[in-house]
Amino acid sequence: MKYDAIIIGGGLGGLECGYIMSRNGLSVLLLEQGAQLGGCLQSYRRRGQSFDTGFHYVGGLDKGQSLHPAFGYLGLLDLPWHRLDADGFDRVSIGYRTFAFAQGYDQFADRLAEQFPSQRAALLKSSATHQLASLNPQSEASQSPIDPMATSAWQYLNATFGDPLLINVLSGTSLKMELRKETLPLFTFLHGNGGFVESSWRLKGDSSLIVERLASGIRAQGGEIVCNARVQELVEKEGKLAYAICSNGETYEGRLFISDTHPALTCQMVKQSSCMKKVYRNRIARLENTFGMATVSLTIKPGKLQYFNWNQYIYRTPDVWAAHASNRQVAGILVSCRVPESGTCARQIDLLTPIQWSECSKWSDTHVGNRGDDYKALKEQLADECIDLAERFITGLREMTENCYVSTPLTWRDYTLTPEGCAYGIRKDFNQPLLTMLSPRTPIPNLLQTGQNLILHGIHGVTMTAFHTCAEVLGREKIWQIIGNE
Repeated sequence: MKYDAIIIGGGLGGLECGYIMSRNGLSVLLLEQGAQLGGCLQSYRRRGQSFDTGFHYVGGLDKGQSLHPAFGYLGLLDLPWHRLDADGFDRVSIGYRTFAFAQGYDQFADRLAEQFPSQRAALLKSSATHQLASLNPQSEASQSPIDPMATSAWQYLNATFGDPLLINVLSGTSLKMELRKETLPLFTFLHGNGGFVESSWRLKGDSSLIVERLASGIRAQGGEIVCNARVQELVEKEGKLAYAICSNGETYEGRLFISDTHPALTCQMVKQSSCMKKVYRNRIARLENTFGMATVSLTIKPGKLQYFNWNQYIYRTPDVWAAHASNRQVAGILVSCRVPESGTCARQIDLLTPIQWSECSKWSDTHVGNRGDDYKALKEQLADECIDLAERFITGLREMTENCYVSTPLTWRDYTLTPEGCAYGIRKDFNQPLLTMLSPRTPIPNLLQTGQNLILHGIHGVTMTAFHTCAEVLGREKIWQIIGNE
């Protein structure tokens, strides 16, 4: 059988593209290298409890907000979403002061202005810059939003706000991106935070609910999904890809191919091509990746901790941007609490902190379960330092803890094939926006890309990118009818 579309990779972007394509009548085959779908949305089980890997909360799900029409189309709106505290969905502790982020742009600005009254006008003005107009498929700017991409987030914040503490507070919830003064574009900073200010939500359950919903939708619409089918080669004939050769011994023919893997890995799959020239391959190979993330997942003894309905960000030092650059002592963490299945007490807490690949690279030739005692010591140190910082917020957390599981960028790399275990894909650089913000198109006319490495990362960014990718096939008008008119 020759499929209309073969999708490589069963992460969020691949699943969403598969759903959109199959819903529009294309015959779809999705190939996943692992035994489990989901990519960074994978969950795992330990001692009867499930744990998330890369998903903790999402923004913009209310009617009229940025992600509502997309999630409605994808059949994800009726999952058990739990809205976070409207008066403080994110709370940032710097030193011994805590600042709350309210949902809604006016409320967000007003709440912070209570503590920074001299900055009220700047806060109200900046709250208007959140809109996703640059993602409108009818707009030429959607193809290359160069202005915000060519602007430094760090320089913008300093030019807009006159209070260094406020700059750190506004940056304090950005553990969900790579805060790097030298490269971070304003575009990434604004879009990475904007949807959460609209409204913020957790799932009552793990991220497999999203994965299973999308996968069942693909199958219900006639699509096929094959796991344990790592693509070893994409074969080109007469200037187009013709088929994929997989590790399961099968060969699959397709008219169109969409890769939800890192672009460098995609290039490696195309071993010979008259279209994909050496200059393109070298350009992709030279792109830098963002840092990774260490996650300390804790199970809490029954009845010991009341559930808290917000995300707590805690910094050891007042310079948030320097905390992200540190590769010594843990300097900043995100504390995320799982919604209880029953009752009011929490049973799971995740502590997340950025970690540089250089801290893990000495084990780069090893695999899960075979890294040795020195790697185990690193994980124990990370857990100890994260718990120490979290106890500024949750007194006695150590004594409440029943079990502790630690993952690092090496874990991400082994389970998702993400180079260097990078948490947010390829590093976007305001100094080189055209080089680091990739198009869904590739030099091969029937090979497209999707996922966090192109335009934006995170649930919101990957979803918008999936619609961009599908617009290359279905047309921009069709896609805008779905996500732009509500």
